[in-house]
Amino acid sequence: MTTREETLALWHAQEKEVRARLAAPGVSTLADLKAGSGMAFLQKIWDGQLPSVPIGETLDFIPVEGEPGRIVFQGTPDKRHYNPLGSVHGGYFCTLLDSAVGCAVHSVLPQGLGYTTLELKVNLIRTLTDKSGPVRAEGKVIQVGKQVGIAEGRILDAEGKIYAHATTTCLIFPLP
Repeated sequence: MTTREETLALWHAQEKEVRARLAAPGVSTLADLKAGSGMAFLQKIWDGQLPSVPIGETLDFIPVEGEPGRIVFQGTPDKRHYNPLGSVHGGYFCTLLDSAVGCAVHSVLPQGLGYTTLELKVNLIRTLTDKSGPVRAEGKVIQVGKQVGIAEGRILDAEGKIYAHATTTCLIFPLP
């Protein structure tokens, strides 16, 4: 069994490796988006061939793992993310989970299709603080059809403790 310290060491090493590959934040073009499948587009971002996503820089989270139908983002919440009550704002949870579940749907789309979130349902289970350490949001596809994609996600810490759960419904559409 892996200890918390071993998991944290692995997570920190993986984050460092990914950050070394990412390009500066920016916005990809529609031509970039249309050039390949959803997974190919995401892979180009992760390989530094396309700009990294600005919201990731704003909230300090990055993609750390991905395959078709499953995407994982990692972030370390700190006091910049706090609400007036002294814990991490719910928007941090929601943004991390929306990124994971939305990208999970995107990762299975063929070339020429895009998506947008229609609905995001998030259950906050426990508080995140600056003491929580890195957390991971893992998004997994449940079903993707011609017009609708559904995925679920969780935020977990290095011990496997769950902090939030989400489901999403995404609209699938042809890119213009």
